Amino acid sequence: MSTAGSRASWREQLSPVGIAIGCLGCVIITASSVYTALRLGALPWPTIFTSIVALFLLRAFGHRSLNEANVTQIVMSAGSMVAGGLAFTIPGIWMLGLADSVSWVEMLLVALSGTLLGLVCTAAIRRRFVEESDLEYPIGTAAAQTLLATKTGGSTGRRLFGSMGLAGLWCVARDALGLMPSLLLQLPVPGVSFGVYNSPQMLAVGFLAGGASVATWFVGALFGNFGIITGGSAAGLWDVATAQGIVSSLGMGLMMGSGVGVVVRDILPHAAGLLRGRGALAGEKSRARRLDAGVLALMVAAAALLVCIGLGMGPLVAVVVVALSFVTTIMSAQSVGQTGIDPMEIFGLIVLLAVAAFANVSQVQLFYVAGVVAVACGLAGDVMSDFKTGAIIGSSPRAMWVGQSIGALLGTVVAVGVLCVLVGAYGTDAFGLGKMFVSTQASVVATMVSGIPSVPAFVAGLIGGVALYCAGLPAMMFGLGVYLPFYMSATAALGGLVKWVYDRASARRGERGDDTEERGVVVASGVLGGESIVGVVIALANVIGGLTG
Repeated sequence: MSTAGSRASWREQLSPVGIAIGCLGCVIITASSVYTALRLGALPWPTIFTSIVALFLLRAFGHRSLNEANVTQIVMSAGSMVAGGLAFTIPGIWMLGLADSVSWVEMLLVALSGTLLGLVCTAAIRRRFVEESDLEYPIGTAAAQTLLATKTGGSTGRRLFGSMGLAGLWCVARDALGLMPSLLLQLPVPGVSFGVYNSPQMLAVGFLAGGASVATWFVGALFGNFGIITGGSAAGLWDVATAQGIVSSLGMGLMMGSGVGVVVRDILPHAAGLLRGRGALAGEKSRARRLDAGVLALMVAAAALLVCIGLGMGPLVAVVVVALSFVTTIMSAQSVGQTGIDPMEIFGLIVLLAVAAFANVSQVQLFYVAGVVAVACGLAGDVMSDFKTGAIIGSSPRAMWVGQSIGALLGTVVAVGVLCVLVGAYGTDAFGLGKMFVSTQASVVATMVSGIPSVPAFVAGLIGGVALYCAGLPAMMFGLGVYLPFYMSATAALGGLVKWVYDRASARRGERGDDTEERGVVVASGVLGGESIVGVVIALANVIGGLTG
C-alpha cells in the first residue's frame, strides 16, 4: 500500500480537510444511493458528480490540488457501491416474508465482510489491472478528464445546490404534504402499470443514461408490457397473470444473461493472464511490502471469520465465499474496465447458486452470500475506476486506497442504518415490484431463491441476454425495461428525451460538448441527490414520529 511518491506526498493528498469533506459527503452519497437503488432499481455511478463537488468544496477552503480533490471524492463515493451491494440483495429477504430472520447486526456483518474482501482484492490486482493492462475504465477516465478540464466556480455551485433544492422541495410537496400524486396519466390497461412516475429522480436517471441506453430500455418495456402481456393476452396465448410471470422471468433471464455475457465475451478470453505480474499497491521497501501483506492477510482472515461465525455458515462455506469473492471481484474489475458496467448482483447470484449446490444453508444465508459478493464486487469496480483516475492525474495509490477504506467502512454503517430506517418507516411490505421500493435486483435474487415463475422464459432470456451482449447490444437495459413496471420506464424515457433536446439546443447555441456535458451532469446529479436525501429524511422523521407518538 505504498506509493511511488514520498510519505509527505500521500499524506498531503489525504488531507484532514479532504477527509472531513469526504466523510460528510460519504454519509450523504451513501444514504441517497440506498434510497435510489431501492426506489428506482438503478444506481448511476456517482464518481463524476463527487469529483466536481470535491473540487468545488476544496477550493472554497483554498485547496486547489487535483490529487487532493481526487482522493476526497474517493472518500465521498466509496460507500455508494457498498450501498448498492446491500440494496441489490438484502431486501429480497423481506419480499419472501423472512424479515424476522435477519437483524441489523447481520446486515452490518454482510456489508463489512464484502467491504474487506473488495479492498483486499483491489490492493492485490491494482498493478496488473491498471498499470500493466490496456483496460479503459471509462468511468475513471471520465472522472480524470473532469478534474483536469473543469473550471469549477460559483455557477457550478448554484446549479448543483439549486437543482438539489428544487428536487427536494418537489419531494416534500409530493410525499410529505400530499399536494401531488406519485403517478400521473394513469390508464386502466390490464396487467400493465401504465402511467408516468412523478419523480424528478427517475427523470435524472434517464437523463444521465441518455441516448441508445434509454431507448433500448424503453423498447424492452414496450415489448414486455404491450407485446407479451397485452398482445399475448389479447391473442389468447395466456391469461394476464401468466403473462406477468413470463415477463418477470424473461426480464430476469435477460439481465442475468447480460452478466454471463460479460464473463463469456470479456473475461474468459483473458482469464489466463488476469493474475500475471505483481499485484499490491506498489512498494519501495521490502519492510513496507511485508507490512502491507500482513494487513491484507488480516483483513481476509477477518472477513472469513465474519462469514463463518458471525453469519453462521461454517468454515467450508466461508472458504468458498472468500475464494469466489476474489474470482468475482476480478471479473468485476475486468467488466468495469472494459464496459463501465458492474453487474454486482449477478456475480452475487453466481456464488449463491454455487453455494446452494453443495451446502445445506438457509434461504436467508443464501441472501447473505449474495450480499457479501455483491458488496465486494461493487466496491472493487469503484476502487479500480478510482485507481485509473489516479493513474491519469498522478494520485498516490496509497492515499487512494486509504481513502477508499475510510469511505467504504463509513458507508457500511450508513447503508445499514438507512436500510433499517426505511424498514422502520414503511415496513417490509413496501419492498418489491409495484411497491414503493421496487428493489429490482433484490427481487431477482428473491425469485432465484424461492423459484422462478416461468423457467422456459427465464432460460430464453438467459440465452438471449448472452447473445445480445456478445453481439454488442445493451442486453442489460433491454432486460431492465422488460422487468420494471412500465411507469418507471416511461419516466426514464422522458429523461432521455430531455437529454436529447438539451444536447441539440446546446449544439445550436454553439456551446462546447464538454461544457454542456458537465452542466448536465451537475444538474441531473443534484436532482438525483435532492430527492434521495429528502426521501431518507422523511423516512427518518416517520420513524422518530412513530417512536415518540
